[in-house]
Amino acid sequence: MNCSLNHDNRIVVTLDAGGTNFVFSAIQANQFIVKPITKPSNAAVLEKCLGTLVAGFSGVIAQLPEPPVAISFAFPGSTDAAGIIGGFMTNFPSFRNGVALADFLKEKFNLPVFINNDADLFTYGEAIAGILPEINQKLEKLGSAKRYRNLIGFTFGTGFGFGLSVNGNMYLGDNRCAEVFCLPHKYLSNIIVEDGVSVRAVKRVYGELANEPTHRLEPFDIYQIAEGIKAGNREAAQKSFAVLGEVAGNVIAHCASLLDGLIVIGGGLAKAEKYFMPALLKEMRSNLATLSGDKVARVSSHIYNLQNEDEFLQFAKGDQHTIKIFGTQKEVIYDPQKRIGVAISKLGADIATSLGAYAFALQNITIERDCGSSPQ
Repeated sequence: MNCSLNHDNRIVVTLDAGGTNFVFSAIQANQFIVKPITKPSNAAVLEKCLGTLVAGFSGVIAQLPEPPVAISFAFPGSTDAAGIIGGFMTNFPSFRNGVALADFLKEKFNLPVFINNDADLFTYGEAIAGILPEINQKLEKLGSAKRYRNLIGFTFGTGFGFGLSVNGNMYLGDNRCAEVFCLPHKYLSNIIVEDGVSVRAVKRVYGELANEPTHRLEPFDIYQIAEGIKAGNREAAQKSFAVLGEVAGNVIAHCASLLDGLIVIGGGLAKAEKYFMPALLKEMRSNLATLSGDKVARVSSHIYNLQNEDEFLQFAKGDQHTIKIFGTQKEVIYDPQKRIGVAISKLGADIATSLGAYAFALQNITIERDCGSSPQ
């Protein structure tokens, strides 16, 4: 947990923006301090949608003990550094031609406004107040010298989201366009991987395996079938999540090889961990081959399931031992094992995203104050 944020009394107003509902709240010292306000998003009609945003933020601000210092939140779709929302957006058709949302809200509330991608903020929230500090604290308690500074985040939900936090900072890229949803599907030629790692993917695969292509089940229903709580094709239900894990694991293995950090998974489909995690880990731990026939690990680092306590103990231990400094009797600790781990969010994507939005706002207000200009 970021201790400085725990004691920072500045208030930031936040928003959980969904295609159906907007949920408005406010955070102070890493804690939610007001009763959330929920309003229909009216996403199809721009004027109504913007009016809802103004009404929701106004309702939260009216509850606060003192004025907020910023508005900060995630919004679906493509967001540039100026806070303009646009591009193809299934849930927000009225924004497709571009809406200067940050400037609109600045005019209404006379506050700095920060808008970022939800998966970016989810990962940042987990890096500063969630899984990353928690794992480092557990490593310290177990006497391990290993510490982690980087976190790779993925969200399994309506889409397949990706975020990266490097050394305590949220990675944005030059175009705010670091994404994985458009990478290729492992099995479907020329199809994006999001069609294999998403709500629609689970529904489609279940329908194919159960020979029920016109079913109207949602992933929660399919999960209940997998658990034996609800009637249906249990084997197909379990395998629909396993296929998601394998397809996701293929992409996550690529990212882990390139970026070398701990991995956190969140989003609504993360609740089906018991069904997708074995396939995901198997894919990440699989081998490739050279032309001469030698086997090479997909990921150079050892992969650990940090949800499993026995594996966590192995992860903490690594291959730590002492070696002597040549020509002396002195010894130093040496751990040659490269290793990373995969964990499921404990905060939940909504809370982690809001905490990321809170921290991003405070960090950038401080930068603006110290440097005299807004960061891009």
